Amino acid sequence: MNDQTASALWRFVQDDDPRTVTLVVDTPNGPYVRRIPPALPLPSGVEHGPGAEEAAHTAAAAWGMPDFVFQPAYAAKGSGRRELGDRLLLTAHRGAIVQVKARTIAPKVAVEEIAWIQKVAAKAMRQAKGTVRQLRLHSADMVNGRDRTLAVDGNAYEWIAVFLLDHDQVPADAVAAWEPIGMPAVALTRRDWDFLFNQLRSTTAVLDYLFRAADEPPIPLGDEPVRHYEFAAADSEAPPADIDTELVGPGGILYSTPLLPQAPVGAGGTHAHLVIRFVMEDITTSPLPAHASEEDRLAVLSDLDRLPVGIREAWGQLLLDMLDDVKQVPDGDIKWRFRRQLNADASRLTLFACATHFDADVRAAFGSYVQLRHHEVAGRTGCPDGLATVGVLLTPNYSGRRPWDTTMFRTYGPSDLSDDEVATFSGVWNRRLETD
Repeated sequence: MNDQTASALWRFVQDDDPRTVTLVVDTPNGPYVRRIPPALPLPSGVEHGPGAEEAAHTAAAAWGMPDFVFQPAYAAKGSGRRELGDRLLLTAHRGAIVQVKARTIAPKVAVEEIAWIQKVAAKAMRQAKGTVRQLRLHSADMVNGRDRTLAVDGNAYEWIAVFLLDHDQVPADAVAAWEPIGMPAVALTRRDWDFLFNQLRSTTAVLDYLFRAADEPPIPLGDEPVRHYEFAAADSEAPPADIDTELVGPGGILYSTPLLPQAPVGAGGTHAHLVIRFVMEDITTSPLPAHASEEDRLAVLSDLDRLPVGIREAWGQLLLDMLDDVKQVPDGDIKWRFRRQLNADASRLTLFACATHFDADVRAAFGSYVQLRHHEVAGRTGCPDGLATVGVLLTPNYSGRRPWDTTMFRTYGPSDLSDDEVATFSGVWNRRLETD
């Protein structure tokens, strides 16, 4: 299959393994080769249909996070019950209803296979529409990949329907079609699904991609890697956004990265991109404070998962360097290192810090830092209602069992600091420290 664009030529090259293809991108700098492996194998001892659902869940949980992948729930329907989606992806404000359809018999001739695909695609989209309608009428308790239950109110989410096809021999150029269902919708093969999660390693990035793809004309099933690289090429040529860098604070620097990277996340081989994942794992495996809920935990994880995938490796390496640096102080002293990032629409402030050790005083000091920076940025933007600030503090763990300990603070909306607190915190943190 060939697809000529203005900037590159994309083509699939069939491997010796018929389930695997290689995507070759001819660019002015030479060919870029990306091997697209088959979808993850189905779990043994499970029927094909449920096995395909489990395999899709596994891919999203392993390369995204289990916290964002939800098992189906059930709603009463007459004298029976109705399944609410085969699987759901949920972040803080976006959700995907995933309907998995598997070809469980030997494929027929191409024209009959395409007819079957159209039939199940239409059914999948009707089911997804019904699930969203039901969730908007009545919230449902749903269980994520950590076996934690969240109450899901359909009115709190922007939804997309995903038809996910498990089929080893999709006819060439088969395009799934359906009647409009009143919300974004997209069709993928299970190999496409696995590719996106393996490429991006972020559930929020995959959801953003799916919404973006849903705005485009449909493409042949199995060609999602091609569309991804077309988007990535367009992103690499897009000019950076024009934003006021002083909103984050004096000396702010504009840093722009493509929404979609051409190389898979982690391709640098340093494993530094895993630092962000490990931090998120620390947060999700820690006990919740008494005042917090699982919905609060999901909001925090969603905020951190929005760190652009193209800079995760750089941020991870920066945190490792900061963590090593704060250890280099005389006994009894403490050193801090900070980095802040405000996203392009000034709605999310992310603060990372490292300190020499952890105790109650350090914890309180970091809490004051997060509150102060939130207060300042909210004042500069003039939009306190929509600002969320997440602060993550890493401190060396000297036990040898783990490299660091993680402390997290999150605040949202208008600041509740008094004038006296602002003055006190500013006196501590707004001195021109060498490490800030």
